[in-house]
Amino acid sequence: MSDAATGTPAVDEKTVKRAVLASAMGNATEWYDYGVFTSGAIALSIGSVFFPGEGNEVLKSLALVAVGFIVRPFGGAFFGPLGDKLGRQKVLAITILLMSGCTFLVGVLPTYSGSYSMGIAAPISILLLRLIQGFSTGGEYGGAATFIAEYAPTKRRGFFGSFLELGTLAGYVLGNLVVLTVTLSLSAQQVHDWGWRLPFFIALPLGLVGLYLRSRLEDTPEFRRMEAESGKPKKAPLRETLVRNWRMIMNLIGIVLLLNIADYMLLTTMPTYFTNTLKINDNTSTLIIVGVELAQMALILPLGALSDRIGRKPLLKAAAFGFLVLSWPSIKLMQAGSLLWLVVGFAIVAFLLVLMLAVIGSTFPAMFPTRVRYGSFAIGYNVSTSLFGGTCGVIVTALIQSTGNKDWPAYYLMAAALIALIPIFKIPETSQVPIEQIDTETPEKVAVVR
Repeated sequence: MSDAATGTPAVDEKTVKRAVLASAMGNATEWYDYGVFTSGAIALSIGSVFFPGEGNEVLKSLALVAVGFIVRPFGGAFFGPLGDKLGRQKVLAITILLMSGCTFLVGVLPTYSGSYSMGIAAPISILLLRLIQGFSTGGEYGGAATFIAEYAPTKRRGFFGSFLELGTLAGYVLGNLVVLTVTLSLSAQQVHDWGWRLPFFIALPLGLVGLYLRSRLEDTPEFRRMEAESGKPKKAPLRETLVRNWRMIMNLIGIVLLLNIADYMLLTTMPTYFTNTLKINDNTSTLIIVGVELAQMALILPLGALSDRIGRKPLLKAAAFGFLVLSWPSIKLMQAGSLLWLVVGFAIVAFLLVLMLAVIGSTFPAMFPTRVRYGSFAIGYNVSTSLFGGTCGVIVTALIQSTGNKDWPAYYLMAAALIALIPIFKIPETSQVPIEQIDTETPEKVAVVR
């Protein structure tokens, strides 16, 4: 069956839900890795056992996270156009397997020294794994968002799209809870010697579940419609992606700049900020972050549904203005010396972030036509993430250490918000626009004016 007006194959809601779950599993797998890698105890162990010399162990671990982002744009440029040619489902099966496999292998690597060691090959090996994972992650997010957007019905695209970032939060919370369980069950010496490996093993079954779910689905109705109309696969449209869509890609880069600086600030930088800069106990820090993220998880689906009624741009504008005005007061609350005020300050910026997280899964795919949607999204998203998101933790931590000023997280967020406001005002509102119409008309022409 197909929609008579558009020719897009019709799907039932049960299939839509399965597609949403399959897509969100990739994000959960990716962010499970970040949750484990950036937690204080694991970061300290990784920086210590894989590198020679003492000192700056946490910074070494954060640098390993950041280095994977160097290759993300290349992964996006490779997997994105490939997904526009071969289909979203095939490429997403590859990316989730590579991501989970690389995380798992970190847990079995020999270290730099000790009884189970391989010397200088240890830091080289973990670096290579982070590069491979970064390359595969470059093809994951844009494809997963595209997969949901092209399966979801127009009037509920915001609601279903918010499940993508629900997967982000769930994966990160799971990573933190696993680390917390390990650190509470073992002594500090046991964690350092071998316990740090345990959380990495869980990534492989997570990825295999996601792979199974994805393999049981057909490609998106919108891709099948396009494939039926074109008659045969065409060359991956990288040139068309860049030449015809560069303006919208630049808008995407500007919005993602704020999104990922805020995202990586809260989820990968704040754990070490709490423990190293504010001197909060590692387990206490983890509990605060997990508690706030559970609150984000409770809010994200209602906010996604709200965007189906009022549009995506009001939520994006509120988040950007909020980061511009409230970032510095929030950081000062965290520094006040009271655990209660620390939670309040962290919760403020977390709420601003969830306003964005709730709508990006439905906003970004609708900025591009089907033929180049995966590639345009993947390239723009990963260029911005590589330059600004993945480096956030290293830069902010280094600035704090070199200047002694604890307010750098706020300054970074405020600058990002100021930049992001420009493309947020420029992009069209597409909350009521059928995804297939973006093939035949520019988003500006079909957009609902708000």
